[in-house]
Amino acid sequence: MTTPWGEVALARHPEDPRDRLRAWDASDAYLLRHLEEQDVPLSGTVVVLGDRWGALVTALAGHRPTQITDSWLGQEATRANLARNGVEPGSVRLLTTQDPPPERVDVLLVRVPKSLALLEDQLLRLAPSVHAGTVVVGTGMVKEIHTSTLQLFERILGPTRTSLARQKARLVFCSPDPALERPANPWPYGYDLPADVGPLSGRPVVNHAGVFCADRLDIGTRFLLGHLPPTAGAQRVVDLGCGNGVVGTAVALANPRAEVLFTDESFQAVASAEATYRANGVPGQGEFRVGDGLEGVADDSVDLVLNNPPFHSHQATTDATAWRMFTGAHRVLRPGGELWVVGNRHLGYHVKLRRLFGNSRLVAGDPKFVVLKAVKRG
Repeated sequence: MTTPWGEVALARHPEDPRDRLRAWDASDAYLLRHLEEQDVPLSGTVVVLGDRWGALVTALAGHRPTQITDSWLGQEATRANLARNGVEPGSVRLLTTQDPPPERVDVLLVRVPKSLALLEDQLLRLAPSVHAGTVVVGTGMVKEIHTSTLQLFERILGPTRTSLARQKARLVFCSPDPALERPANPWPYGYDLPADVGPLSGRPVVNHAGVFCADRLDIGTRFLLGHLPPTAGAQRVVDLGCGNGVVGTAVALANPRAEVLFTDESFQAVASAEATYRANGVPGQGEFRVGDGLEGVADDSVDLVLNNPPFHSHQATTDATAWRMFTGAHRVLRPGGELWVVGNRHLGYHVKLRRLFGNSRLVAGDPKFVVLKAVKRG
């Protein structure tokens, strides 16, 4: 990426030479050009919210910024990109969306996230640290910035306006008003599940902002909950890409002897899964891990993997994440262990499962979704 201060070498995480998706886009470049062209003072505490792959903090590393992200993969990409560009360790402070924000923020740069709820939560968390002199600039592609986005900045921080579009990117300028009466933070959000979803029927679920379908049970997960495999005894089960944890919690309620690992690359998701698990008073053993799929789980150590894989990476449609999840599941499953997957029928996951496992069976289906089972052969 070309910046006003020179070239910056960037890559996504995990690196894949076949992946043609860049680790930055026009909105990152637009923001950096604006900072240089307008001679924006980057002094005091500089906070970068939502920096997807570390492009912004890598370019601004000389100003010792703080990055706040919900993505473990994004945080790992940032570490790798900082090292790739010879940035001294410790020059950038890395925080998650679950960490307490800095007590004072003098410059706030916001890469507008896909989730409006996550933006709401994070702006409300950061608002007490913002003062009248704080420089606030947001950035995103035109298709990512809506009237509701601008209204959120205005309602939480102060008067807001936008820039002209450049290369389909746009900037957001906000003038903080410390006297503004802000709403209470509605996150995390809890509700009770419907009465027809198996062991979790009528039970509470907790969602932190930004988690997929945070205000309701998504229909894919609901379909999987209606067709969960029976478990018995001290089985080791993984809720892979756990989201708010309802699938793994349902298994733990049905089989208190099961050891359930909840894993996701989103810090918000894993916090939600743990909150849902605790809210239901599950008597079993739960483990909660933020990371890249099943990385760090021992080979041949798991009896059952349950998975509702995403097929988007930010704005791009891709099956790369699903393929990594399926490959990881095959590695960690014991011979005879099973991977159960729910997905949109048109995605054709059965083809990938047959290629990897040598088998795939349709457990259940409707016009939109299928539940598939693949068994690891001995």
